[in-house]
Amino acid sequence: MLAILAVLTRELLWLSASGIFLSSLDDMAVDALWLGRFAFRRPAPLPPAPAEPGRFALIVPAWDESAVIGAMLARLCSTISDDRLRVFVGVYANDPATLAAVEAVADPRVRAVPTGTPGPTTKADCLNHLWRGVLKQEAATGERFKAVVLHDAEDVVDPASLDLYDRWIPALAMVQVPVLPIQDPATRWVSGHYCDEFAQAHAKDMQVRGLLGAPVPSAGVGTAIDRDVLARLAGPGNAPFDAASLTEDYEMGHRVHALGLQARMVRAHADGRLVATRAYFPSTIETAVQQKSRWLAGIALSGWDRLGWSGGLATRWMLLRDRKGMFTAAVAMLGYVAAILLLAQLALRAWVSARTGAPLPPLLGPADSALPGFLALNAGLLMWRLGLRAGFTGRAYGWREGLWAIPRALMANAINFLAALRAMERYRAALDSGVAPAWGKTDHRFPDADVEVARG
Repeated sequence: MLAILAVLTRELLWLSASGIFLSSLDDMAVDALWLGRFAFRRPAPLPPAPAEPGRFALIVPAWDESAVIGAMLARLCSTISDDRLRVFVGVYANDPATLAAVEAVADPRVRAVPTGTPGPTTKADCLNHLWRGVLKQEAATGERFKAVVLHDAEDVVDPASLDLYDRWIPALAMVQVPVLPIQDPATRWVSGHYCDEFAQAHAKDMQVRGLLGAPVPSAGVGTAIDRDVLARLAGPGNAPFDAASLTEDYEMGHRVHALGLQARMVRAHADGRLVATRAYFPSTIETAVQQKSRWLAGIALSGWDRLGWSGGLATRWMLLRDRKGMFTAAVAMLGYVAAILLLAQLALRAWVSARTGAPLPPLLGPADSALPGFLALNAGLLMWRLGLRAGFTGRAYGWREGLWAIPRALMANAINFLAALRAMERYRAALDSGVAPAWGKTDHRFPDADVEVARG
């Protein structure tokens, strides 16, 4: 029994450690580029403000959002008083509560755009109706918008973001500001892992993508797209968003890049805080798995079919990074299984030694085995990765939350593994049915006025 357990443990350790090592090499390459280019340099100055401020259309798709849309719009209108902003909210005839909440805001800059079909359709379908609503507004007033800004019904929109978009467009076809999940101490383990992931991805990974000239995906919120670029993407059907996609926002960045245009994650500060979109994220394992399975199914699985592996070396590298989530989730779980077996083997060896007193073979194989050294190397890489994760979280949320990021990585791995399993189910169901995916939204909440959000 002990011999069988030893062999099984060693094989799983080799397999999981090899997978972790390969993924770590990929991550270390990105880390090295970030350290060399961004970590110790001051941010470049912003472009000058245009002589004449541009007009912006902010579009919000809303299905069953009566609980949050009113508060979101009220806060948006109170913090951005600029008349150059117009807000378009996509609503459905069979969702009168959301329509009533939008109309109750009573701000002339806010208008509801009916989709004309019962909901829910898809988020992309709602966005396409909103785009056509923007065009109707332009035709009625004779004034063109400079850009279209994407947001969700639960977002805290940064009042300084419009100025940022105005400075960068049209030099950039698409501008993405960071997303900072709002801390929720009551659900620190689940919702908090979003804080860790976004703090690192939007401060490091997206910056490196821009440096390499690779596509910068839209986060679906806090994204401004040049109005004329969106018109080019819309085509003759006036539908810039693909209703057949689970992750139409992610693909938008690739489509902008395919036109030979540039997009960028722009990090800037105003009044001592990072200009970013802030929002609550799922706070239970079930809702987190539901949301992340949609992301994985759309990016790692359907995205493979839809986008392929086209583009230059940098683009293909980033596609690989986007799609390795399924692989790393499985490898992480394999590593946990190996660790459990190792602990079981230690307990069994102690019991056998106490009963028989006989000498036992080395725990990790022959004395000349490379496994101990390989595991030590992986442990060092893991410490680096956890340290960096804690550093980015601490930078955005404070050092205490940064320390929480280290043990919280276990929860993140578990959620990502469960999401990977469900993503495969969703992908298979989509292939079998051939039907456009339903709007897989989660329940949202909007922060109270006294909630403190990350300053970045």
